[in-house]
Amino acid sequence: MQTLLAIANASAGSSDDESVEVAVASLRKTYEVELVTTSTPEELDDALAAHPDLHGVVVLGGDGSLHAVIAALRTAGRLSSVIVGLIPLGTGNDFAATLGLPDEPDLAAEVIVANHIETIDLIIDGNDEVVVNVAHIGVGAEAAIVARPIKKFLGPVGYAVGAAIASVKGLATPGADLAITIDGDAAFPRGRVIQLAVGNGRFVGGGAALLPEADPSDGLIDLMVTYAGRRHRRIAYAWKLRTGDQHEHDDVIYRQGTSVTVVGDPLPCTSDGELTEPAAEHSWRIEPGAIRMWR
Repeated sequence: MQTLLAIANASAGSSDDESVEVAVASLRKTYEVELVTTSTPEELDDALAAHPDLHGVVVLGGDGSLHAVIAALRTAGRLSSVIVGLIPLGTGNDFAATLGLPDEPDLAAEVIVANHIETIDLIIDGNDEVVVNVAHIGVGAEAAIVARPIKKFLGPVGYAVGAAIASVKGLATPGADLAITIDGDAAFPRGRVIQLAVGNGRFVGGGAALLPEADPSDGLIDLMVTYAGRRHRRIAYAWKLRTGDQHEHDDVIYRQGTSVTVVGDPLPCTSDGELTEPAAEHSWRIEPGAIRMWR
């Protein structure tokens, strides 16, 4: 039997433990499965190093857990040789939604058992860090900052609370002065920006369709830039964020390309939920088909 390494979060609660058991039991019908729990990048690196001949790794968690495993495999030079599976047990499970994976752990495990494998793109930022789902600066990063301490208690509702608070702040901010290029073309007007998002997946914050046209297998980065219009236009934009129609707003430019560079006022960035310090320059590029995933 082929061997899978199933990786779960060591800080998961009892309900997640039950879901992990259900998923692993389903996988063991077809594979030899070793389950490990990790809580630090070092523990994750050690777990992968202890299994040099893996057929695949199954992530039992959400976007953050998937991000960590993809990053560790890439650093180890094993991303092209190890197939990745995902059992969505996180708070938001946004990339799983883009992939169309079932919410139920046994059904998600059956996707892996069915053994249908697709190549998935990977975004790499200017610091050579991975972005599996979405990275954003401006209001989106502010929402992540606000949501971080409360989402563990409120679940996906914590994202909504963070987004609401950040949107109120966004109504008052003048926005950031940014110069934006895509594929080396300065096709965007220089102006005050309240939100910029790049992504491989469609959803953030537990199901909000931030980049509704994103396809993780098309070899392209989706880019959405929202300019700081008048107050009533920002209110309209905030409403469209709730309905998933924000990319149709007059103050929004939506493009696709293979590389994006942003230079201007220092801003923090959130990549798959991981926050970085403010920087005056951000960049991203696509690596088409870098990941093989069960889907």
